[in-house]
Amino acid sequence: MSPIESPPMRSNRRTSNRLMNEINVVPYIDVMLVLLVIFMVTAPLMNPGKIDLPSVSQALAPPVAPMEVIIKRDASLALHDHSKGGQESKVSRGELIAILKARQGAHADQAVVISADKNVRYEEVINVMDVLQQQHIQKVGLLTQATK
Repeated sequence: MSPIESPPMRSNRRTSNRLMNEINVVPYIDVMLVLLVIFMVTAPLMNPGKIDLPSVSQALAPPVAPMEVIIKRDASLALHDHSKGGQESKVSRGELIAILKARQGAHADQAVVISADKNVRYEEVINVMDVLQQQHIQKVGLLTQATK
């Protein structure tokens, strides 16, 4: 070996065999930017699809305002029609059934709500509900007041 030549470097060889623990993300960023530009250019050129909706012969009617049956403290009945916006009218059980059956003849989905004074016996409310059920009035609910 001549003095000018040096022995092969072993340290360089060891460093070249080491594992590389870094990831180069620059190519991924470049691809994403290109895709972003493509989408930004093509998005305004797309025409939104038109939907051809089917037609019906009759439009859906809005729901009918409920009839309110009021049971007062003395167990008397009154009827308040919210669709007409009128005053409450005192009725008997027979008149109540006749009026509600007539309303259901005109509007099959007529709802009825029962509002009773809080001092009325529970039995009175059940009796009115029973009479309505016997007359095949399906949509019956109870009206309550939210606590403060």
